[in-house]
Amino acid sequence: MAESNAFLETDRLTMRPHVLEDFNDSFAMWSDPEVIRFIGGQPFTREEVWARLLRYAGHWKLLGFGYWAVREKAGGRFVGEVGFANFRRQIEPPLDDMPEVGWALTPTAQGRGYATEAVRAALRWADAKWPAADTACIIAPENAPSLRVAQKSGYTEWTRGSYKGKPTIHLRRAAGSA
Repeated sequence: MAESNAFLETDRLTMRPHVLEDFNDSFAMWSDPEVIRFIGGQPFTREEVWARLLRYAGHWKLLGFGYWAVREKAGGRFVGEVGFANFRRQIEPPLDDMPEVGWALTPTAQGRGYATEAVRAALRWADAKWPAADTACIIAPENAPSLRVAQKSGYTEWTRGSYKGKPTIHLRRAAGSA
């Protein structure tokens, strides 16, 4: 079960661990070619999004952290997902057990500052939970918008590598960085 302090709020957004009712919104986002063009490039099937939702719930249950469903405060519209994971990726160089932040937003929410706002809220939560832990993220080199979000959130390039045969930039944020 998600921690009681896992419900976050920003000026424009609410963030909470996923519930079953988030499935259709999540599926709509992950099956959109614009959303996934830098995340594997293949729209996700209903089955794959279902597994993703279960993985999010499992992170909260087993590790005490995970992904949040992000909604606009005004009206409650689903705008994306932001959170931390330990995917135990087979990636070079390895991330080991460093918490990995990630985000994806619906096309209508992109370009409005929501990703930066939500990632920064997640990082404030992480800094309280893991005051001495660095965090990482991996981003496709051609994903300029996500690289800007990472930079604005305190991430700097650590190294370059590959994941599933595709080049990735590995970024790192020192614990407690602004």
